[in-house]
Amino acid sequence: MSKQDAPQKLSPLASLIFFSRWLQLPLYLGLILAQGVYVYHFWVELSDLIGAAIGNQAALQHILDAVAVGAEKPSKLTETTIMLVVLGLIDVVMISNLLIMVIVGGYETFVSRLGLEGHPDQPEWLSHVNASVLKVKLAMAIIGISSIHLLKTFINANMYDVKALVAQTGIHITFLLSALAIAYCDQIVTRTQKEAGSH
Repeated sequence: MSKQDAPQKLSPLASLIFFSRWLQLPLYLGLILAQGVYVYHFWVELSDLIGAAIGNQAALQHILDAVAVGAEKPSKLTETTIMLVVLGLIDVVMISNLLIMVIVGGYETFVSRLGLEGHPDQPEWLSHVNASVLKVKLAMAIIGISSIHLLKTFINANMYDVKALVAQTGIHITFLLSALAIAYCDQIVTRTQKEAGSH
């Protein structure tokens, strides 16, 4: 290794500041634990749905208590109830995907390299992830989660007043506009960097 390739020795203060990135490690470990809680919640809801489908009254009661199905609760599973439970499961999966993006992408971007180059299971998006790309992907994931929540609300619209419906729709539109703004800003930055590199 030549002197030019040798890593530059950092001052004690710079070393301390750079080392402080490892303080984020407990945060990512905490998110992994949160991921485990979501996995447990998913299987509890799925087992209740299967149990209700085969006639288990306790499982059916748990599902009817978990989802708003109207003023009068039906005595058996309905299409609307099944749809609401399945949307809830999809919601858990999408939030879990969001957690993975934050854990893996955030750790790779802000803490340390994972060294996954050439690994057969390396996520496709991780090969070109940076802070800007991560923000756009997180914004898109949040929009997907918001869409699921909005769909659940519209399916069960009779349980909500107009103000709640309008508020949820407005929040979803705000998420959409925010994601568009983030993507547009990222496009401007990328274009500026390419133009600077071409000169």
